[in-house]
Amino acid sequence: MVFEKINALAKQRKPFLFMSDFKGQRIEVILPEDLEKADIEFCINENYSYKKHPHLLKTKSLDFKQYKKKFNEVIEKIKAGETYVLNLTQPSEIQTHLSLKEMYKLANAHYKLRYKDEFICFSPEKFIQIKENTIHTFPMKGTIDASIENAAQKILTDAKEMAEHIMIVDLLRNDLSIVASDVKVEKFRYIQNIQAGEKQLLQVSSHISGSLKEDWQDNLGSLLKSLLPAGSISGAPKKSTVQIIENIEEYERGFFSGVFGFFDGKTLDSGVMIRFIEKNDDKYFYKSGGGITLDSNAKLEYNELQDKIYLP
Repeated sequence: MVFEKINALAKQRKPFLFMSDFKGQRIEVILPEDLEKADIEFCINENYSYKKHPHLLKTKSLDFKQYKKKFNEVIEKIKAGETYVLNLTQPSEIQTHLSLKEMYKLANAHYKLRYKDEFICFSPEKFIQIKENTIHTFPMKGTIDASIENAAQKILTDAKEMAEHIMIVDLLRNDLSIVASDVKVEKFRYIQNIQAGEKQLLQVSSHISGSLKEDWQDNLGSLLKSLLPAGSISGAPKKSTVQIIENIEEYERGFFSGVFGFFDGKTLDSGVMIRFIEKNDDKYFYKSGGGITLDSNAKLEYNELQDKIYLP
């Protein structure tokens, strides 16, 4: 079992990179000395800077009628009480003259990963971070174009966005309670600026923390298994919502919306694999989406999915 391998490596305080697909079923563990041979690159940098460059992505727009059909199916599941919030995603074909390696080098993000010639991600969202026996998570829920007048006030006072954010914060607070004690919301609904290509987006986040036992490294694999899949990119309740996602989205997420992270022997930092480009038969597909609640508007959610297609 790969989670047992993670337990063993962390217990020995050996550094490693791990990555998990969306469902938490395909897990890979790579030692630092094996990264080059495996053709994998990653970077975790909280102080990244955005550098404007002319390499833009051309998007073949996702058909709105197709998206709305799936959106309506989600709404029916919510009305039936099978889910309360569901992150509906779809792949959009993009065109670029850049290779995955070139895009990886150009992109600036908190979490960057290139996996062979298969996919890259450049994510702004943490999964979990563990320092000094304290576990932290920072769910992102709620996005708005910063150029809209009074954008920050509009998103913070929007009833739909508030309801969605509360549900995800509650889900992740409960998730952390499985592995930690003294779980609390440190900061609720604050604004972050995200540079999205030529656009600037405002993203709403919260900060949740909890206390771990001093020997948490000895059981790191078990801890990760308890928290997967990432609640912020699936929905609530998690188990039934993941099943609905599989039935409605009608495509394989794969590693998109999974997580990757690095254990350095003492601390762990990990991100959710969003802002994701996959290569398939010499074509590129950008996978993106957003949370759906009963108050969601199909056109606005479709626009948000499009806004998230960019190379930072």
